[in-house]
Amino acid sequence: MEVYFDNSATTRCYEEVRDIVIKTMMEDFGNPSAMHRKGIEAEKYVRESAEILAGILKVSEKEILFTSGGTESNNLALIGSAMANRRKGNHIITTAVEHAAVSQPIAFLKEQGFDVTVIPVDSQGVVRTDILENSLRPDTILVSTMMVNNETGAVMPVEKIGCLLKEKCPNALYHVDAIQGFGKFRIYPKKWGIHLLSVSSHKIHGPKGVGFLYIDSKAKVQPLILGGGQQNGMRSGTDNVPGIAGLGVAAQKVYRNLDRNVEHLYELKERMADGLNSIDNVVINGMPLREGAPQILSVSFQGVRSEVLLHALEERNIYISAGSACSSHRRKPSSTLSAMGMKASQIENTVRISFSEENTFEEVDYCLQVLKEVLPVLRKYARR
Repeated sequence: MEVYFDNSATTRCYEEVRDIVIKTMMEDFGNPSAMHRKGIEAEKYVRESAEILAGILKVSEKEILFTSGGTESNNLALIGSAMANRRKGNHIITTAVEHAAVSQPIAFLKEQGFDVTVIPVDSQGVVRTDILENSLRPDTILVSTMMVNNETGAVMPVEKIGCLLKEKCPNALYHVDAIQGFGKFRIYPKKWGIHLLSVSSHKIHGPKGVGFLYIDSKAKVQPLILGGGQQNGMRSGTDNVPGIAGLGVAAQKVYRNLDRNVEHLYELKERMADGLNSIDNVVINGMPLREGAPQILSVSFQGVRSEVLLHALEERNIYISAGSACSSHRRKPSSTLSAMGMKASQIENTVRISFSEENTFEEVDYCLQVLKEVLPVLRKYARR
């Protein structure tokens, strides 16, 4: 049995996604900017995907900008909006648990002279909204928070933050990194006061290398990629039609079955947690199971380094993560877990188990069985 529990790193494409990607590569392969029939056929896929995504978010299709994925979406949202609104103010607010695709662009903006405030989180990994509120200033132009933490599954109160900004700091733009939240929650940017929203395709069974950024029509954002003026001049370059078409199909399928899928994810998570609680020296981190995101479980196995456990499970065809996929090859301690007040000894013993709708209870049971077999052995060797 092969068990893939690293779905927050990437998911397997739906078969329908595979089919439309092949079709747009081999049959409807025209350049969507071309004026002949092949170009019009290709452009139709781009337009239809924009309509699907706009319908899910209850926004205008003109507010959907296709990108190469979550990292580009975050960079454009942060750098593009900060540069475009610099005359209005110089202050940016973010949190201590952001993905590198947010924290690194903000570090770049700090180097450019912007004043950055980093808001701490509580022991469950949730941003301190009271401190965020007290940090708002007349010159605050941008607030950026994730919706779901990619390591712990902590769900941020984005609707509350959006309402807070509307009331206390109406001139500030609110950016939400929804890369782990889209496809797991219903999201309404207009209603919630979100001006910029980043999404990645390969987290929802779509192709890699494509995503989108929702940009509120009233938000001022400076383009980062210049050239032929595609997408109304906001992102030049030939549209990735196969990726965009696949993203549209994936999003449509995910939201058509959202309630059923999310309930299945929570049931998988609860079954795994129940089994883990029967094993000695295991700690489940973060929010209560049903309050956190349905697909992510952060677990610390005392006395076993995460990389050692990862490879022990890999030998039995079980795939999990030692943390964020973007940092799993680095030896730096997790900034997210550190911000939650976790000790270094616990951080180095922490793994992420992340589910998809395709996972089964049998896979959960197999993983638990293997854990019960390998943990005593690994702990025995660790003590030597």
